[in-house]
Amino acid sequence: MSKGLQFYKMEASGNDFVVVDNRERVLKDPIAFTRQVCAQHTGIGADGVLLVEKARRAAFKMRIINSDGSEAEACGNGFRCIALFAHEKLGFPARFDFESLSGVIQATVKGGRIRVRMAKPKEFQKDRDIEVLGHRLHYSFINTGVPHTVILVNKLATMDVANLGRAIRQHSTFKPKGTNVNFVQVKDTHNLQVRTYERGVEQETLACGSGSTAAALISTIRGLTKAPVRVKTSGGEILTIDFKLAGSEAREVFLEGAARFVFEGNLCSVPETRRKAARKG
Repeated sequence: MSKGLQFYKMEASGNDFVVVDNRERVLKDPIAFTRQVCAQHTGIGADGVLLVEKARRAAFKMRIINSDGSEAEACGNGFRCIALFAHEKLGFPARFDFESLSGVIQATVKGGRIRVRMAKPKEFQKDRDIEVLGHRLHYSFINTGVPHTVILVNKLATMDVANLGRAIRQHSTFKPKGTNVNFVQVKDTHNLQVRTYERGVEQETLACGSGSTAAALISTIRGLTKAPVRVKTSGGEILTIDFKLAGSEAREVFLEGAARFVFEGNLCSVPETRRKAARKG
């Protein structure tokens, strides 16, 4: 009897993922696989799937597939999970580079703490306004590997993140790709609190690494914080964002936080896999 497909369930700051070593291309249809395993009641349940695949320019290539089947360019929490997975389960060294759709990511693993160098931010837009659901909101925008809208607020706890986030994510301003939406409260010059509506997951998540990075950068560009910035997520973890800033241009952007294994297992019935025993010739 076949053991099925081996997987690991991992989480970072409450963002949870199913992680698979796909270097031998065991998955024929990663999109269908992701939709199946991320389902809360009939699958494993997760925000997305992380795949390790072969690469030419780095140790490996990482693919990030959201629970709705869309593929993401970057995910700070996913970066930390895949780095820990590669180090502890696949035997990669404590420091290595890997490819993502947002560029080459540098990772350093120190116990359960992982520090990753994010892609260079781009597409910064400051002081814009948007009207949704009868509200006129002031925002800034930056792409930290994926697009992020950042809205500074005074009372984060009372924000209707689900409905406002969905309306902004789907707004014509951000078509065709849409945007992630971060509601941010500045606590002091080195501390923020963030709640994020994530594109692809299509709901508020417990944390978003690239969103926390966007929040730290924009609050610093606006003169409200200074690096390093500690960002408290909805899941309760505090992420550390460090960077160098020249005007509105950020470089050497690093995200640091924990990641952990939740459990490992084998999927008994996965139609979207190649089975070596079935190959001939």
